[in-house]
Amino acid sequence: MTSRTVITGIGVVAPNGVGADAFWKATQSGLSVLDRVTRAGCEHLPLRVAGEVRGFDPGALVEDRFLVQTDRFTHHALAAADLALEDARLGRADYEGDPFSVGVVTAAGSGGGEFGQRELQHLWEQGPRFVGPYQSIAWFYAASTGQISIRRGLKGPCGVVASDEAGGLDAFAHAVRGIRQGSRAMLVGATEAPLAPYSIVCQLEYEGLSTQDDPERAYRPFTDKACGFVPAEGGAMFVVEDETQARRRGATVRAVVAGHGATFSGTRRRDTSGEGLAHAIRGALREAGCAPEEIDVVFADAIGTPEADAAEAAAIADALGAYGRKVPVTAPKSGTGRAYCAAPALDTAAAVLALEHGIVPPTPNVYDVCHDLDVVTGSARTAELRTALVLSRGRMGSNSALVVRKGS
Repeated sequence: MTSRTVITGIGVVAPNGVGADAFWKATQSGLSVLDRVTRAGCEHLPLRVAGEVRGFDPGALVEDRFLVQTDRFTHHALAAADLALEDARLGRADYEGDPFSVGVVTAAGSGGGEFGQRELQHLWEQGPRFVGPYQSIAWFYAASTGQISIRRGLKGPCGVVASDEAGGLDAFAHAVRGIRQGSRAMLVGATEAPLAPYSIVCQLEYEGLSTQDDPERAYRPFTDKACGFVPAEGGAMFVVEDETQARRRGATVRAVVAGHGATFSGTRRRDTSGEGLAHAIRGALREAGCAPEEIDVVFADAIGTPEADAAEAAAIADALGAYGRKVPVTAPKSGTGRAYCAAPALDTAAAVLALEHGIVPPTPNVYDVCHDLDVVTGSARTAELRTALVLSRGRMGSNSALVVRKGS
């Protein structure tokens, strides 16, 4: 990256809190909010534990005319986008004279399953005349990007990334490219809502999905008791800007998007994903102009199966050398669940907040680490943090790494 792209706003809708402050308070304390799935229609499904966003009232945050034509995953995105814009103090008046200077890019993996299921039920139970007109768009991966753009009047470059779970980081690379090509700002991030019955049924064949019914044991990455991951909903949106433009308008620079790397290893087997992930890490470090020993904390992908965790540990050691055994590693998602494309977006939010506060958050429900990694467990660890590395892998072989530096 030849010019600095900076993060000036963070908006979070997560199982452990709505808003960056609530999210960080829970994350740095190591709070686990995993619990039994409570969604109607899921009572008899094998998935027992997940990370639900409770107490989220989209009607209090989003106008009815947008709610009726969108799915829950887009409700999360619209709310998180509002929070990010508010945090960045970037209002409509700032870009109204040039709406083509601000764009939107999101990532999505599961789409609008809840909306789609409801309308399909109407089709089979009542007939085609009872299917709503928004069925054609609400389920679609690009729905959040489009609705944010329309609602906020953002006419710059817009897109959606569909590179499996790694898309939550790949979206940042697309946003940075938009800034390089002349956009003054981009809204970027990912949200998911994969906990409707239809969506859960689609996930039951996922390798590594945990069906444990004890919330404290259902998702324990990097331990010899690792039995997979549990899904989650929610996500995060960010305002990224050209640094010069941001400082000119007096915005606070929260972090610098320093480097990104991505690979595709072409396999569904996450136990063999280490080589591809290591290449992605090296690519991100190279783009950031960052030596391995400059990484102060790693936010791990942490799938939660012995084979996949071993592959990630090997990738960190491969890419960072001997330093990979010393750098603090954390996986806050073990306390909130794995929100697919939104998981690395939430990790990026946690990474920025960790850099700001000089605190490495712990990995909830993890105590007996069985890999050669310095996994932060139990309680948060204070440290001088300047640079963070965020990792993500997808089911089908996508690998991504993002380097973020402390704002100044």
